[in-house]
Amino acid sequence: MKTSFILNTVAALALTSSIASAAIYKVDTSHSNVGFKVKHMMISNVNGKFAEFDGTFDITDGKFVSLDGTVKTATIDTDNEKRDGHLRSADFFDAAKYPAITFKMTKQEGDKVYGNLTIKDVTKPVILDAELSGEAKDPWGNIRSAFVLEGKIDRKDFGLTWNKALEAGGVLVGDTIKIIVEAQGIRQ
Repeated sequence: MKTSFILNTVAALALTSSIASAAIYKVDTSHSNVGFKVKHMMISNVNGKFAEFDGTFDITDGKFVSLDGTVKTATIDTDNEKRDGHLRSADFFDAAKYPAITFKMTKQEGDKVYGNLTIKDVTKPVILDAELSGEAKDPWGNIRSAFVLEGKIDRKDFGLTWNKALEAGGVLVGDTIKIIVEAQGIRQ
């Protein structure tokens, strides 16, 4: 009887410990950024970001258990209104027809996050470098956690094929897109 009580107590403590270490966070968009870089004329970068996005993530024992995010394509911003309009058009994101880009994590191994990225209804697996920043309590009592994801995709894999040849050789827009997500979340 005494042994059974001790085993049940240890099992309950272990369960409580694992539950306490799991945490679901909602992305705080005012302290987060979903951005990208792409070569322009093969000599410099154009930096951009999306103004509207959301997501949730679950961290258990310092590792992602889940990570889901959505970006509104119509909110693309490269600090150039004419270019942004072109990026929203059918030549690129076709924001009217495909209003969202989504990411759903499938697993984490070490500092790599694997997931499915969907752009223009084309879903492809991607691998992103992940850096988790731990947790902190803010002055209002909220528990926050943050992470950075970085990786590269080929835009043509997702149907983003528009380009122009340059007179001196090369193309106007590079094919490789560097993705940079810096996110902070509030524990729910």
